[in-house]
Amino acid sequence: EPSLHERRATFLPGRCQRQGVHQLPRRERSGQGGPFDGSSIESVDPGGVIAHAIDSSRVIGCVVYPSTVIVEPGVIEHIEGNRFSIGELDGTSSERCKRLAASLISAGLRAPIRGHIRHDMWIKLLGNVVFNPMSALTGATLVEMATHPESSDIVRAVMAEADAVAEGLGVRLPLTIDQRMDGARKVGAHRTSMLQDLESGRPMELESVVGVVIELGEKLGLPMPHTRTLYSCARLLDQVRTQ
Repeated sequence: EPSLHERRATFLPGRCQRQGVHQLPRRERSGQGGPFDGSSIESVDPGGVIAHAIDSSRVIGCVVYPSTVIVEPGVIEHIEGNRFSIGELDGTSSERCKRLAASLISAGLRAPIRGHIRHDMWIKLLGNVVFNPMSALTGATLVEMATHPESSDIVRAVMAEADAVAEGLGVRLPLTIDQRMDGARKVGAHRTSMLQDLESGRPMELESVVGVVIELGEKLGLPMPHTRTLYSCARLLDQVRTQ
């Protein structure tokens, strides 16, 4: 696997890079007027290595919705869904987004261009920040976590803390926490990517999914006791299993 620096030569002028939901905080310090403009988000980009290698003007936001399972290295089983929402990080309309959407659509995928891609990113992250670590700790599926009486209370509490972070960054989400939980119930007995990583012995993406929300909350001066508790337990699990 070539390193980022080895692949920099392929980032020619005019080419853009898709930016997934795990990297959403780059927008908050990408030179586009975010509250952390010019600072590095260590959870997803330690030392600002990615930011220095790839200019933010080359990034197109993307939220990946399909449900998949990693069967073995290099083999992904598609469960359901074919939507890849894309959009410019600054909310503008662009020809490159239209060209990218056309390419994805020609391949049989849904590729809506979103005027507020950050909202879509945060809506997905609102679920990931709690369902991923909780599933790793318990082995539960989405529907089980969203319907179990005691665990659903924790889900709501963590989502509320993440929602406060989003609002502190100027992102007011267009749905309620109950609506987000209802969406998880409808997905059904899905095993999250973090649970799949745990079961397969792969590293869990704790920092880019949970740690980053805590880091942003710290920068905003927001207390996040429920998210920190869940994160600490998942970190301990990750440490114990790799000893």
